[in-house]
Amino acid sequence: MTTSVQIFNAIKVFLIEIGDISYFAVRFFKEVFTKPFEFKELIRQCYNVGNRTLFLVGITGFILGLVFTLQSRPTLMEFGAESWMPSMVSISIVREIGPVIIALICAGKISSGIGAELGSMRVTEQIDAMEVSGTNPFKYLVVTRVVATTLMIPLLIIFGDAVAMYGSAIVENLKGDVSFVLYFNKVFGALKFSDIIPATIKSFFFGFAIGIVGTYKGYNCKNGTVGVGEASNTAVVYTSLLLFVIDFIAVFVTDIFY
Repeated sequence: MTTSVQIFNAIKVFLIEIGDISYFAVRFFKEVFTKPFEFKELIRQCYNVGNRTLFLVGITGFILGLVFTLQSRPTLMEFGAESWMPSMVSISIVREIGPVIIALICAGKISSGIGAELGSMRVTEQIDAMEVSGTNPFKYLVVTRVVATTLMIPLLIIFGDAVAMYGSAIVENLKGDVSFVLYFNKVFGALKFSDIIPATIKSFFFGFAIGIVGTYKGYNCKNGTVGVGEASNTAVVYTSLLLFVIDFIAVFVTDIFY
């Protein structure tokens, strides 16, 4: 088989999978507004998504604030612009760095976990058993997890952004003798609604992408236990790519309207 044929087949498979994911997403929007509503399972999934990822997001945000400030401070000192540090860090983290980095961390943690969990349920025929017993497995397993990630990822990103700015404030307090009150006064003085609102809106799309890809890969898992590992790995890859696409579109649209 020639290289061109292999490339063509790879592109064909990729486009077919995009179509399948799109159909999966359409089915989600049909099911999410129909009864019965699985509120107890939704609350449980929200707790799982938030509680299991909170510590990792906190550590990531804290190190992000520390490193970003430590790396930027020498450059600003050369121009005598240390006073701009709180404004630069807050705007950079809130608008772009925080949401993207934390969403990627959540993609690796949450999307792979959902893919592996549902994949193991598929290969052990638990999902088939739910269908036979008259339960709607899509409603119970997919809808609740996608809604949970859509709701919880923005909260995790806000938490991560806050911890990142706290880490930055610690560096400024130790290196530049800047009080926490002065630092956060400058932070809130620099931030505008045009910085916060677009970042918050796109974080909901990040959460939806993490949930929909993870559930799709797990729900349609094949090839036994080997397929569970493949579902988990490909869920992370596809989610990460989708996050970058969503972020590009969000930045492009924000640039037009703001």
